[in-house]
Amino acid sequence: METQQSGKYLTFCLGDEEYGLPVLTVREIIKMMTITQVPRVPTHVKGVINLRGKVIPVVDLRLKFGFLPQDYTERTCIIVIEVMAQAGRALMGIVVDSVSEVLNITAEETEPTPEFGERLDTAYMRGVAKVKGAVKILLDLDRILGLDAAVAA
Repeated sequence: METQQSGKYLTFCLGDEEYGLPVLTVREIIKMMTITQVPRVPTHVKGVINLRGKVIPVVDLRLKFGFLPQDYTERTCIIVIEVMAQAGRALMGIVVDSVSEVLNITAEETEPTPEFGERLDTAYMRGVAKVKGAVKILLDLDRILGLDAAVAA
C-alpha cells in the first residue's frame, strides 16, 4: 500500500531520533499532567487523563517502541492525536520527549520505508524524510495505536 507522504508533519524527539506525524492527525499539544493509572494494561499504556471533561488514554511512545524508560522533563509533553479505533475516530495521548517543529515535507524529500529484512515489521512507518541533512521517521499512528494495532495484537 503506497501512502502519500508529502505534506505537513509535526516532528518530535524520542531520545536522539526525530519522528514525524501528519499534522492533520494532531489535535493539540499539552504539557505533562497527572495521569490516572489503569490496572492490567500493558506497561506502555500510562493510563488516562481528563482533558476538558473528556477521558483520553495515554501511551508512552518511548515504551511502546521498546526504548528504555526516561524521567520526564520540562520538555516532555503529550501530543493528543486522532486514530481510527473500533468505534470510529478516537482521541489518544502520546508522551514524547519533546516537540520540535512543523515541517512541510515535499515528495522529493521522502522515500518509502527501507527494507530491514523479512523478520522486521515496519508497517508502523509511512516512510522516511531527508530534511536539512537529517533523517526523520514518518509514523502511521493508526498502525501503532489504532484499530490496526488492536487487530495485530
